[in-house]
Amino acid sequence: MKLLVVEDDSKTVQSLQKGLTEEGFVVDVCRDGETGLHLALNAVHDLIVLDIMLPAMDGWALLARARQSQCNTPILVLTAKEAVEDRVKGLDLGADDYLVKPFAFVELVARIRSILRRYATPDPGPLCFADLTVDLRRHRVVRNKVPINLSFKEIQLLELLVRYQGEVLSRMTIAESVWDMNFDYDSNVIDVNVRRLRAKVDDPFPRKLIHTIRGRGYVLR
Repeated sequence: MKLLVVEDDSKTVQSLQKGLTEEGFVVDVCRDGETGLHLALNAVHDLIVLDIMLPAMDGWALLARARQSQCNTPILVLTAKEAVEDRVKGLDLGADDYLVKPFAFVELVARIRSILRRYATPDPGPLCFADLTVDLRRHRVVRNKVPINLSFKEIQLLELLVRYQGEVLSRMTIAESVWDMNFDYDSNVIDVNVRRLRAKVDDPFPRKLIHTIRGRGYVLR
């Protein structure tokens, strides 16, 4: 497995490169956001470890532009920015995980392997429900022949609802499946993202697909 580490602190770079190499990974390193974005879009990596405070372009901008450019490479944010608002921002922009410095190296490796296992699941191809088609691999959603522009996490959330159509999914189940359990369950991230998803997928159409089951969660039906 080949990793890209985008980090400007020399000691952290040396530690990550040495430790991850010893764990069996091939590790590429760059020290600024512009180079990191170029490599994210033009080179092949299995996962990106991304700092936020970077020269030339910060990690927020790199993450947003990578997802806007349909870069689906898993991204783990590794940063000293520990506020809940920062963690939520990172996940909303499309990060697959968010780990705060200082961190335990064994936890970082465990999280990397957990993400890689999820992405190793065979691609089942586009999923369909009613007049809705979701293609996560191609970052494409169409309803009634109308393309719908969604963020990376919104597509992941919609794919989960379509995959388990008719089954009520709790907020915790959604958090575990889409955000990999690494967020504050007391926050309203799930509710906010479902509202955003409804505004794009349901509001422009007469038939509503995403339903709230009070006290239980959400269901597509």
